[in-house]
Amino acid sequence: MSHRARLGWIAAAAAALWGLGYPALSQAARVVVLDSNGCAVVRNDPFLAAPVLTAAPAESVSGFAARTRRRAHVADSNVRTELARLHRVHAISKAAYRRYLGSFNAALNAVKRVGGTRAVELEAVIENVHSIAAAGMLTPSRLAVLFLTLDRNRRWWTTGPLLSSGQRVEFAGSQLVWEYYSGQGIELQELGSWGQADWMYEAGPQYWSRLRNLVDELVPLAAHRGGGLAWEYYFSFDGGTPPWTSAMSQGTAVQALTQTYEATSDKSYLALARRSLPIFADGPPVGVGVRTSLGRRYLLYSFAPDRSVAVINGFLQTLIGLFDYAAVSGDPQGWQLFRSGDAEARAELPSYDTGTWSLYQPGQEDTLDYHQLVTGFLQQLCSRTHAVVYCTTAAHFQAYLKRPPAL
Repeated sequence: MSHRARLGWIAAAAAALWGLGYPALSQAARVVVLDSNGCAVVRNDPFLAAPVLTAAPAESVSGFAARTRRRAHVADSNVRTELARLHRVHAISKAAYRRYLGSFNAALNAVKRVGGTRAVELEAVIENVHSIAAAGMLTPSRLAVLFLTLDRNRRWWTTGPLLSSGQRVEFAGSQLVWEYYSGQGIELQELGSWGQADWMYEAGPQYWSRLRNLVDELVPLAAHRGGGLAWEYYFSFDGGTPPWTSAMSQGTAVQALTQTYEATSDKSYLALARRSLPIFADGPPVGVGVRTSLGRRYLLYSFAPDRSVAVINGFLQTLIGLFDYAAVSGDPQGWQLFRSGDAEARAELPSYDTGTWSLYQPGQEDTLDYHQLVTGFLQQLCSRTHAVVYCTTAAHFQAYLKRPPAL
């Protein structure tokens, strides 16, 4: 692929929210940035492609809010109890205990001062933290990202403007990408953030200091999962409950960490990429790797192993990330994970070609944007592996864009 085309596919991947929304390929995203004084400014972010549509979570806002209000006192008890337990067993320091407890108390107090949508959204985020605590999953490695999410939501819903569903937001002084999911507050968009890092690397050395700063923001937000590191999601979606993860966002993280090593020659980033591999070998609900007769299939959602939701673009992007890591590091584990997934992808891929268009998942055709996205991923795999099935399918999909439609 040309360098310009490669950047286009990267921007598309960053916008493709693998079921949470649909990507646009051409224009920068409109992002609402909140500064320290509570002033919100809309600007175009050249590192993000604009989302066209974002699907609402499965549960209605009103139903979620009612359930949240019924359980607010329980959330209070469980989160505080779990924090106290972690401090008691010396899993967190006294300073950390006080900081997280203060964050939680501030969020509860803020809910009392706001009303309407603002209260609903902030309560929803509190409820998500409660659910994780009640399930015994409020582990030390998750505290940083969970309480950052709580703090960001408290700040937004007490000082920021109301948002439309799917709106991307950022905070002054940070490059992290957040997204508003109606009824769930604003949530850290892992794929969008790691996709930005990929874009910055490919855009050239003039962006590499920003690349390193962004990656250094993301690294401490990883959780220990399945014997390694994973960048998780902390809201309910499509039947899945937090915390869950995705092969696509994890694969993009592995790729971006590898690229940061290439940009800086700092081997610690390559070591972090290696520590991010275990969930690909582990099965759901912890991991995202499902064994097949040929190798492994990597899942879009750790909570959805059903073949009917086997989204091909997420699988292919995961393979690109694993290939790049293995090629740079020479790590046998990386090569094994890539080859295992590659064997399965080559066998599956022809079933996603209808002869006139591409399928998003079995039985569902791609939108134009997703068709272009998967074509770009196939071109990247073709250039890396020279496998006939990737190259031929990419050529087919490219040709379908120029063929007049037939009724």
